Formats: sequence, structure tokens, C-alpha cells
Amino acid sequence: MTLLYSEVEEELRGAVRRLLTDRAPWTAVLKRTESDEPYDHALWRTLAAEIGTAALPVPEKLGGAGASWREAAVVAEELGRAVAPVPYLGAAMATAALLAIADDDLLRQVSAGERTAVLATPLSTGPGAAPPVSARVDGDTRVDGDTLTGAVTSVADALAADVLFVIAGDGLYAVEAAAATRTPVLSLDLTRRLADVSFEGVPARRLAGRDAVGPAWAAAWRAGAVLLASEQLGIAEWCLSTTVEYVKTRHQFGRPVGSFQALKHRLAELWVAVTQARAVARYAAGCLADGDPDLAVAASLAQAHCGPVAVRAAEECVQLHGGIAMTWEHPAHLYLKRAKSDAIALGTAERHRATLAGLVDIPS
Repeated sequence: MTLLYSEVEEELRGAVRRLLTDRAPWTAVLKRTESDEPYDHALWRTLAAEIGTAALPVPEKLGGAGASWREAAVVAEELGRAVAPVPYLGAAMATAALLAIADDDLLRQVSAGERTAVLATPLSTGPGAAPPVSARVDGDTRVDGDTLTGAVTSVADALAADVLFVIAGDGLYAVEAAAATRTPVLSLDLTRRLADVSFEGVPARRLAGRDAVGPAWAAAWRAGAVLLASEQLGIAEWCLSTTVEYVKTRHQFGRPVGSFQALKHRLAELWVAVTQARAVARYAAGCLADGDPDLAVAASLAQAHCGPVAVRAAEECVQLHGGIAMTWEHPAHLYLKRAKSDAIALGTAERHRATLAGLVDIPS
């Protein structure tokens, strides 16, 4: 496995970055957080369908791009750099679940960008958690399928979904998002809104039975943890590079503040931490792409390391920008909120460290 980026990955990065620079500058992202439509559906269609990011980990025989999760992780990095308001994380987790259960028809629609599927699970669900049963299968079965009743709280990207995957009874079910009740909840990160989702006798199609639920859930969660680490890396890289540029131009006492040794040391230490985070995130993406048996360790290691690094980078960005970073007119607060939100998504760093202790046989 190599931790370096391939030529294809760099070309993909360039295409995604150019699109985000043009369509999702921070001013546009900030404006959208103040609107009633937090997600940029047009941007997501361009990313998913035209650039083909939704198809990256899907084999060509199933209508995908035949790439891998490494390329998907590069996209997550760039989306983190832009704090782009698109449902990439939730959609990627749903894709991983579909790959595990081999639902070819729905997988083709998702990979083509025709439909957006999201796994209905609380964003805070941590490592080692059992598949979260969110609903029950009603006693009266319809001729054309089952109906579900239940609820799940704090689902990321549910507001942008066309289809929701719900674990209910003894199986995994697909529910039309329009048939469910999705209630937005106040969340710290306004660029990735959460929603409480409830089902009251809604029609559902069974995708997989009891034996397949566990593997599908594990595949979705691990893919989400790996891509989240890459997103956190993107956040940290933006915060570091933006802060370095700022301290070169901000003058105090007749000198650039970046020339002060105390600030040099802080930024140098942050650069080391971000470099380490890049290696950890790339290793996790490689393990996911290769189906490496070390994936469980790599995913929790990436989350245990990259989450705190992203928060630290965002905090340093705010502090070293001084008063300007405390205003709504500067993007630093968007990155701090995304970093803080990501730090508790799919398990906190503390939970991942505890999980790692068990995986590598360290006594508690």
C-alpha cells in the first residue's frame, strides 16, 4: 500500500476543487446556512452524476466508475476543505451498505446520481455499536410489501435523501424519504443539518434479511468512519494553509505576526499533526479499498487521531486570525463548527481509543 496520491487521484482532486471554488465559495456556503434550504442540490447533482463521485467505489459491471474508496476519500478531503453543503457522507455510507447486500438495481440508480440514499442512523453512533433498530415491521403486511413504524433521531443528510435505509425487525428496508416525516433539529454545524425521522405505517421494501444486516451495517459504518477522517483532514489542511497565509500579511509592531517565534512554533506543531493525520487517513482509505483485515484498527485509529487534529486546527485558525475570526463575515466559524460536529460523529476520539485498546489487546 502506498500513502502517496496517484496521478488519477490528483486529477480528480483538481476537478472537484475547481467545481467547489466556482460553485461553493465560503460566502455562498454561509448564505445557504441562513436559508431554509441548507443543502445545495444542484451542486450535489453535478458532483454525483456529472463528475461521478457517487460511482467511484462501485464496480463498472454495476454501472459504477470502477475506482475505489481511495478516490472517494480524496473527494471527502476536498468537501472538507470547502465545508460543502452536500450529502456525501450519508450517501457514501448507504452505498457501502448496498455493496455489502448486492442490491444491483438500487445501486445502479445511486451510483448514477439519479437517487440519493442515506442510512437512517444517529450521527453519533460509535464503534462496536449493534445495528440500530429504528422501526418495527407492522403486523399487517401490504400486498406489495411491508409497512414500518418507528423513529430515529439526529440523522445526518436525511433532509437531502430520496431513499432512507432503515433497520427494522429482522431486516434492512428501503423507505421513500417523502413518505417519512423529517423534522430538522438545531445542530451546531449548519452546513450538515440533522433531522429526526419518524415512520407511521410507511410502505417499505425489504433489501436484506437478518443475516445480512450485521455485515451491511458494519460496512456502512466503517466506510463512514474512513471518509469522515479524510473530511477532517481536509478541514485541518484548509485551516492550516489559511492561517499561514494570514500571519504572513498581518502586521503588528511593524512586523508580520508570522515572524514571531511563538506563532512559528504553534504552526510548525500543527503542520506535523496535519501531516500525521494525512498518513493515518490515507492508510485507513487504503485498508477500506483493499478489504484489508486491519480495517477495523485503521478506521478507529483514523477517527481517534484526525478528529482532535481537525478541532485543534480550527481553534488555532480562530485564535491566530484574531478579532476578524470572531465575526460572522469570516469563514473560520464554519470550519470550527464542522470540526466540532465531526469530532462526535460516528463516535468520539475517546470511544475509538477504547475500541482500539480491545482490538490490539491492551488491558483496560
